[in-house]
Amino acid sequence: MKNNKIIGFAAFSGTGKTTLIKKIVALLSEKNYKVSVIKHAHHEFDLDKPGKDSYEIRKSGAENILISSSKRWALIHENKENDELKLEDLLSILENIKTDIILVEGFKKENFPKIELYRKDIGKEILFYNDSNIIAIATDENIKIENNIHKLNLNDPQQIVDYIINFLSLNK
Repeated sequence: MKNNKIIGFAAFSGTGKTTLIKKIVALLSEKNYKVSVIKHAHHEFDLDKPGKDSYEIRKSGAENILISSSKRWALIHENKENDELKLEDLLSILENIKTDIILVEGFKKENFPKIELYRKDIGKEILFYNDSNIIAIATDENIKIENNIHKLNLNDPQQIVDYIINFLSLNK
């Protein structure tokens, strides 16, 4: 997958991916970067609420519903008889949207550059030993890692933002 503005975060549940991504998005936005986020969900989820028109129309059988206002728009697609989309498919959906950086949470088995988040107390193995797409590891542990893997401080979102900007060569 070739996309020079995508970087992901790979980690096991409970590591703090979403919390860190929120901080990173805020810091990048402060620097005037347009940021998009793709998040993988391992379960069924709903965005609209019962009683709302969009929910009722979707539940009546619409496969796609696009909701638009002056403030935002959203596309809800019911994956009725289709396979789950790959990251590449989701990136093509974002193709026509102006964005500087695409942050990806999840999709850890797909091939694209990722930063691993590692906390020893989660009790899971380190991912980068088996994933050549991991370019850096953000951790709060004092662990030894190979020379070709950058070590970042998991508790320093600004350091991670600086690394992302440098990695993607996005200096404004």
